[in-house]
Amino acid sequence: MRTDPKTVKKHFKQSMATYSKNAVVQKFTAEKMIEKLEDMYFPSVLELGAGTGILTEILAQKCTFDEFWANDLVEKSKNYINKFVPDVKFFAGDFRKLNFNKKFDMIISNAVFQWCEDLEKVFDICKSILNKNGILAFSTFSPENFKEIKSLTGVALKYYTLEEIRNLLDNNFEIIMAEEFEQKLKFDNPLKILKHMKDTGVNSVTNGNWGIKDVKNFCENYRLKYPELTLTYAPIIVLAKLK
Repeated sequence: MRTDPKTVKKHFKQSMATYSKNAVVQKFTAEKMIEKLEDMYFPSVLELGAGTGILTEILAQKCTFDEFWANDLVEKSKNYINKFVPDVKFFAGDFRKLNFNKKFDMIISNAVFQWCEDLEKVFDICKSILNKNGILAFSTFSPENFKEIKSLTGVALKYYTLEEIRNLLDNNFEIIMAEEFEQKLKFDNPLKILKHMKDTGVNSVTNGNWGIKDVKNFCENYRLKYPELTLTYAPIIVLAKLK
């Protein structure tokens, strides 16, 4: 499915009050990403898709920096980021269309690049605003992500495999670390799966507005095909250095 930034912004704006509590996998990937960093001091940092500050909080606790810049589609994100970095320089909007007018020593992003259909363009942007030997640290998801939803609805984001990501980075970046894994969340019933997706802002992947009959059919089919009522997350974490 194609992603519309306006729709993504709308859903994440609606889920901001519930996101941090429910985004357990995203918190795990944020913690793991910071653990893998070789250095803990960066003169200038840019976080893309800062959201409610799950990554920002961990970064502020574990790393030191002179300047912290943050970006998110949702303007309200700044209120969350200010709690962890009071002097943050914040820019709202689609980072692919912004002009930062400076270079950074680290660009970091958690669970954001999954919404970008053209990862090559994203990596080119990062290359253009990173200092030499600058670090690009990010998490995204593989095609196995939400495989239950895809099998039942036929709808999924355009996820890249780890090998595809490696190939896109290869010309300009030295890959320090790249790994993928799966985490399954278990729920009491299919309705709670839908609520979880809504509370984490990813309800757009279920493709449009459903009526009562659509929800009923989804729940029945989910129980039949996945009686354990699990939802699969398939994170990818990458740390790379600009050559």
